[in-house]
Amino acid sequence: MAYLKVEGHRSIIRDTNSNGLINKDTNAYELHVRRIREARQSSNDLRSAVRDINNLKQEMSEIKDLILKLVK
Repeated sequence: MAYLKVEGHRSIIRDTNSNGLINKDTNAYELHVRRIREARQSSNDLRSAVRDINNLKQEMSEIKDLILKLVK
């Protein structure tokens, strides 16, 4: 495999076989992966909170129905 430096970029090289660009900055890659992981976790946390809220709404509705039956 042969690589060429990309002009104006210290951490990017070009693979001459595939003509693809490769970022050699492992710190930037690890930061990117961590941000993706955190975004997924945040999304999962939000989804879980919405699910919990919907369950509470359903339970409150059931409690309300039971109270109304008791009052009658």
